[in-house]
Amino acid sequence: MHEAKRIRVGDLEIEYAEAGAGDRPFVLVHGFTGSRDDFADVLPKLGELGHTLTPDNRGHGGTTNPGIPDGYTLEQMRDDLGSFLDALGHEQVDLLGHSLGGMISLRFVLAHPERVASLVLMDTASDAMKSMPRQVFEAGAKVAREHGMATLFAGMRARPPAMQAPAVTETMQRMGEERYWARIEAKILAMDPEAFAGLSMVLMDQDPVTDRLGEIDCPTLVVVGEQDVPFVAVSKLMAERIPNARLVVVEGACHSPQFENEAVWLDAIGSHLHSARSR
Repeated sequence: MHEAKRIRVGDLEIEYAEAGAGDRPFVLVHGFTGSRDDFADVLPKLGELGHTLTPDNRGHGGTTNPGIPDGYTLEQMRDDLGSFLDALGHEQVDLLGHSLGGMISLRFVLAHPERVASLVLMDTASDAMKSMPRQVFEAGAKVAREHGMATLFAGMRARPPAMQAPAVTETMQRMGEERYWARIEAKILAMDPEAFAGLSMVLMDQDPVTDRLGEIDCPTLVVVGEQDVPFVAVSKLMAERIPNARLVVVEGACHSPQFENEAVWLDAIGSHLHSARSR
């Protein structure tokens, strides 16, 4: 992983990594239970394309854990992103949001369209995740608050392999089971239990922004893994509703195509950035 940097942003110390150089950075916002480590393997190659930043969201990775039940909303995390960019002096960026990070990024571009030169929405949604079992998230939130993140991780690792998409199993085998799970464990243990509990419910109960997708007028790439069942249909919907949007369905990938089919993912991102930056 690239050397971590830290910057004070309001009540947070945000930890981030960066690579490359250029006037307009590419900022990648990770998803629920993730961190900047989700992009560590591809960060050097993204840096070759230009200045790249990968911050940890509040309650994740090395960024501050507020530890309060009302400390986690999409609007708060949208504002965190704006304050992070302000602190670094970046008025306009190319922005990628993965999963929860995509939900944050959608709200950021709708609130500050002048600050987003181009947008990548990766395995994310513009509406609440009603297709996912609420009881699983509620049970996880209860474990996180009452027993801690180590117990939650133990339960995650104990899930039967049959519950995983083929792309996830193949990635685990390629990476090595111990390294694969060590990375997930590090991210889970770094999380604020209140972040896990609160954002679990945000995923279920968020107000939709689907009806506002037509307001997005920057070049947009929608990326989704072909095996990421909860997100395929909504990705196609977003690509249809957003003007100037292009859809890429990544074969042999599930929820993290940057791991599961890195070459195709990098090709799609590189093509998008080249087109957006040459405008």
